[in-house]
Amino acid sequence: MSVVPITSPSLEAAEVSWFSALCSDDYQFLGVPDGDLRSSWAHCSDIVKTAEKQGFRNILCPSSYQVGQDTLSFVAGCAPITTDINLLAAVRCGEVQPIMLARTIATLDHMLEGRLTVNIISSDFPGEKAESGFRYQRSREVVEILKQAWTQDEINYEGEVYNFKGLTTDPVKPYQTGGPLLYFGGYSPAALELCGQHCDVYLMWPEKQEELAGRMRAVNAVAEKYNRTLDYGLRVHMIVRDTEKEAQEYAEYITSKLDDDYGRMIRERALDSTSLGVSHQAKNRELADEFGYIEPNLWTGVGRARSGCGAALVGSADQVLSKIEDYQKMGIRAFIFSGYPHIEEAEYFGKLVMPHLKTCSLPQAYGRVPSHAPNTPLAAGVRR
Repeated sequence: MSVVPITSPSLEAAEVSWFSALCSDDYQFLGVPDGDLRSSWAHCSDIVKTAEKQGFRNILCPSSYQVGQDTLSFVAGCAPITTDINLLAAVRCGEVQPIMLARTIATLDHMLEGRLTVNIISSDFPGEKAESGFRYQRSREVVEILKQAWTQDEINYEGEVYNFKGLTTDPVKPYQTGGPLLYFGGYSPAALELCGQHCDVYLMWPEKQEELAGRMRAVNAVAEKYNRTLDYGLRVHMIVRDTEKEAQEYAEYITSKLDDDYGRMIRERALDSTSLGVSHQAKNRELADEFGYIEPNLWTGVGRARSGCGAALVGSADQVLSKIEDYQKMGIRAFIFSGYPHIEEAEYFGKLVMPHLKTCSLPQAYGRVPSHAPNTPLAAGVRR
């Protein structure tokens, strides 16, 4: 199954990433809080350090108001304790005034010496229930203001939400020319329009391959209108063992103490609990077989205890590798994996699968160079 046109200079290497459970999303048994796995700086930074040791190229640092830690503060704290792994910071557009956000992100990019990437999120804030079109308009304006701040000498912007005139951008130039890569996920027409025009990597949650292919074609059609190309990413959980039977048994084990009412509470407390993407994850569970599988090795049971990404690849190392290769053939180049508990599952993946994968860092693949070296030619494959 393929998606055309895909114009990445090379799809042989993938950006293989992990996930740090900043939002109280680490368990031995799904839906059963564990004090040792709580969302603390000590535990979540250990996840980051473990992921770097295992060879992951990036790590998603999620965002939530109700539970967990502040994402941007956490990413700043990771700068001096990491050397190679990129940090994918989730940013809820509008939460921080965009001029201040531009400065914050630029500062983080310098602290990480270009190892920062940004996940653009449109969602309600606590106490807010905004219409979808407004939320995406707000996000669009934030992204457009960020790009002005990072690439121009002045910010002059007139929008429906924000208006700025004649603001100097001298203090807010990021380390990477043009700023960090922007990762984005969303299914509505407004979401696809924003991603196709302004973002670099379109992130998807797990579904059947034909559904993923359809989403890729839809956002690619938007990008083509703006003479742009995108990379594509998949966010999915992971349970990999020596044999398929061991992996399936572990999937049953981690859900063996789950109370469905408590799981529902976990899902509904999320600010994106009513989004179109979340509804598709719920539909997957309805369509799955009696064991929770919606297609070979894709298990929906993990979605009973969390909002957002609601399925896992479950199988032997060979089966997981085969599944990843199938996704790569479709044109997917970025993967964000996670597992329960996060440290232990990262180590399983690092031992069983990572040695067989050719990996890359997308900022490097895009030829991003330090902004203090403006005359350095950009490598082939840079997106605009």
